[in-house]
Amino acid sequence: MAQTVINNTCSALVIGGSAGSLDVLLEVFPALKAEIDFPIVLVTHRKSGSDSLLTDLLKGRTSLNVHEVEEKQEMLPANVYIAPADYHLLIEQNHTFSLDYSEKINYSRPSIDVTFQSAAEVFKSELVCILLSGSNADGVEGLKIVNKHGGMVVIQNPSTALMPYMPQQAVNIVKPHLVLHSYEMADFINALNKKN
Repeated sequence: MAQTVINNTCSALVIGGSAGSLDVLLEVFPALKAEIDFPIVLVTHRKSGSDSLLTDLLKGRTSLNVHEVEEKQEMLPANVYIAPADYHLLIEQNHTFSLDYSEKINYSRPSIDVTFQSAAEVFKSELVCILLSGSNADGVEGLKIVNKHGGMVVIQNPSTALMPYMPQQAVNIVKPHLVLHSYEMADFINALNKKN
């Protein structure tokens, strides 16, 4: 299902995942180009105590700069920003982050929906969002907003997801531009580069 023609200019990539998404991330990130010319934001459901584990895992597997997000941090190209455990992650119009401790959404904080929607309102048609494996429907409502603003919606093929429920819900409810196998994702992300 992968297409080589990409019409969107990518100013930001947001990846959301839950149970089963770590394997995909560890497959994708080592293959990403160091000179990617957009920021990557990563929102995953994880326990509060595992704050630095994901950051450390990815730092050791990619040439991109990897950070756990801090309040008011600026989004820069070739950087990976990880939503901290137990905070919703919002993107402001000036391309900085803000953290929010309001109620959980879909039993989750950070909520993928919150970040997808926030990013869609800022980047509109220049946003690309990828939804990975997970066991609840978080991300679906946010992807609807991404579509509404003209952004690009990409979903992991549910047949290859460890926990297919989340990507399957998204495929059923949202009209995705692409449904990709995990092994296709790194090439897709690298192809978003304007410097190609």
